[in-house]
Order: sequence, then structure tokens, then C-alpha cells
Amino acid sequence: MKRDQDPPAEAERPIATDKVASDTTGPLGKQPSAGPRPAAGRRWSARRTPAAITALLIGAAAGTLLFDIVRVRAGQPAAAWRTHLADELATRPLDDVWIQIGAAVLGLLGLWLIVLAVTPGLRHEVPLKTSDGQMRAVMDRDSAALLLRDAAMRVPGVSAARIRVFQHRVKARADVRFRAPADVKADLLAALREELDRLALARPRGLSVRVRPRRK
Repeated sequence: MKRDQDPPAEAERPIATDKVASDTTGPLGKQPSAGPRPAAGRRWSARRTPAAITALLIGAAAGTLLFDIVRVRAGQPAAAWRTHLADELATRPLDDVWIQIGAAVLGLLGLWLIVLAVTPGLRHEVPLKTSDGQMRAVMDRDSAALLLRDAAMRVPGVSAARIRVFQHRVKARADVRFRAPADVKADLLAALREELDRLALARPRGLSVRVRPRRK
């Protein structure tokens, strides 16, 4: 008896360093309704390191102050550092250099925390298009640049290529060993655009290509 054999699976094109998070069902196991899907954006960073550092600094300062206040309430004299700090804040004018430096440092730290709170971070990740609005896929930016570089090296006449993937633009630099630089640039533009279409980036990026003859 002959056993039916499944047709061989079609070879998949490898993609390096992909991270995919999916959730195809809504509440109570219902499938999401069809409709316009929002554009995929970058994932939001958890900001664990800045949050931990901020919590430790605030906790240490608050704990030290609270400990000294408890000592004073228990009949002990106030710590020398707190007495000195209170005297300095009471006697120094607002136009004092150290007061202005301290205010500037605190202002910069506060601005940094605000920027961290309102920006997603994870700039090394590039969002990809997905067929489902509940699924999100990203690719490492260096991996995308490596795939684009491989596509550039396949163009006849290119001896070396450097690709950089930015948030809104892809910059390519190539050295030409033979052929006319204008012809190589046209083929390189076509090859990189085709590779960008294959990558299926969620947001289109501008493409900047520069070629130069290889120095002997």
C-alpha cells in the first residue's frame, strides 16, 4: 500500500532577528472584526533602568530624611547635613551660582524623565507590516541593514556597500569596481527598493544612494 505523501513545504526566506507578538482573539475568544487597521508603530520600552534608578534615588533621599525626622521627634538633635542644608537654602540668594547650577541640573533631569515618558524608545527595532491588526512584528535595525547590504552586493559592479537604516530614511554608500557609476546607481536603487518591498516595513522610508569609483 502506498502512503500519500504531503507536498514538500515551500522554502521560506530567512529573516534575521525577528520578534513577533500576537494575540488573534479578543475578549471571550471572539475574533476581531474586520475593518481599517491602525498603522503599526514601535513597541514601547518598559524603561526599567531609568525607572529603577529614579526610584532608588528618591527612595534613598526620602528614607534618609524620614530617619532624621524620626530622630528629632525622639529627642535627638538634627543631623549636621540637614542643618547645614537648611542654613544654605535660607541664606543663599536666588542668583547664587550654586543655586542656579542645582536648578539647571534638576530641570534637565526632569526634562529627561518627561522625554522618556512620552517617547516609545526601542529605536533599534523596525516595525513590519502584518496581515492582522492584533499582531505586531518587528525586526532589528542592524538585521534590516544587513539584508539590504546583501542585496546591494548582488548588483554587478558593486565592490563594497555600507547601509544605514534610520527612522525615516535608508542611506546607502557603494564603491564601484567596474561599469559606469550612473548605471550602477540605477541598478542599486532598483535592487534596494525591491528588497525594501520584501522586508515589508510598516512605514515607508526614503532611500538615499551614493556611489563612487573604487580607489586603486
